[in-house]
Amino acid sequence: MANRRGDVTVGDVLLLKNKTILITAAGQGMGAASALACANAGAKVIATDVNADLLAAFKGVAGIETRQLDVTDAEAIKSLATELPDLDGLFNCAGVVHHGTVLDLTDEDWDVALNINITSMVRMCRAFLPGLLRQADSVGSSSILNMSSMASSEKGFVNRTAYGATKAAVIGLTKAIAADFVVRNVRCNALCPGTVNTPSLQGRIASAPDPVQAEKDFIARQPMGRLATVDDLTPTIVHLLSDGSRFITGQTMLVDGGVTI
Repeated sequence: MANRRGDVTVGDVLLLKNKTILITAAGQGMGAASALACANAGAKVIATDVNADLLAAFKGVAGIETRQLDVTDAEAIKSLATELPDLDGLFNCAGVVHHGTVLDLTDEDWDVALNINITSMVRMCRAFLPGLLRQADSVGSSSILNMSSMASSEKGFVNRTAYGATKAAVIGLTKAIAADFVVRNVRCNALCPGTVNTPSLQGRIASAPDPVQAEKDFIARQPMGRLATVDDLTPTIVHLLSDGSRFITGQTMLVDGGVTI
């Protein structure tokens, strides 16, 4: 529920008050919207992105500090984990979309998709889990949220071989971490959005041979007849990072406007 200030609350309680949440790929799109939503819900947000210029948009925003981070740099991830306090929540939001079938997929394309979509999450979880475990021992729970997609093991889509395969791997990783650490009260869930209207999507539309038709095609596969907005996703993101989801772990949360019905 949102009050007039846009703070995400249940009644009068800020869902993420006194929690520290780290978000990757927070410079734009879903990551940026999630950083703002978590801050509005009372969290101290550490917004990271490879692009420092994009992070500059958060200057002066209450509750948000920024750190430049390339999630494909294993040493940078380790270094950041040693610098920061123990986290209450980690949102692995970084991802890349490759267009094409398996016949179009080069080894370089595959390596990029693997590194950004799944290997970076493994490294982030490995680096920050010790702190998440300590925090769970201290306050009772902590949470990891991994960005997957409806285009994963949930549903196949044309021209999404690398994307679908790596996002399916995210679901497998999520369930494995959830199983390993459920007894320590660290939850791990995967978010599986439908097609969200973000700068990334607009870039793919603009690069299509017929951008107008490309946008129509994206909308046509949504039963609700529209693309998702970031605001359609952020309430679920805040919920899964909050204690309101303290009995939810190992789940794939589909927020896809009915595509996978």
